[in-house]
Amino acid sequence: MKMVLVSAVALIDVDGRVLLAQRPPGKSMAGLWEFPGGKIEQGETPEAALIRELEEELGIDTWASCLAPLTFASHSYDDFHLMMPLFACRKWNGTPRPKEGQVLKWVKPEAMREYPMPAADIPLISILRDWL
Repeated sequence: MKMVLVSAVALIDVDGRVLLAQRPPGKSMAGLWEFPGGKIEQGETPEAALIRELEEELGIDTWASCLAPLTFASHSYDDFHLMMPLFACRKWNGTPRPKEGQVLKWVKPEAMREYPMPAADIPLISILRDWL
């Protein structure tokens, strides 16, 4: 089974809300809500991938020193296995805006279960809720 490495982040605002992004039409798992991030490219660290993806997807800048490793997801889908470290981040420059057609929403951790998410993301909700 193919292994896919993805890096994701829980961007946490001053009110303790976490930014979720809804996958746009035309992408796999369209309509589901997820933590921002993306695939780790060859030779990239998970932190470097997040810094790149946050600029590409949301137009914000952050630094590796602001990305705190929180937990990870390991989940087998039908045609690949996903390994995804989840970082927490409370400091960035800019205002997140949807640059790739996605819908963005700031959500309290206790309300995240109201948003349909990919199977790999669901166990992360409890960790965030307990941590925040």
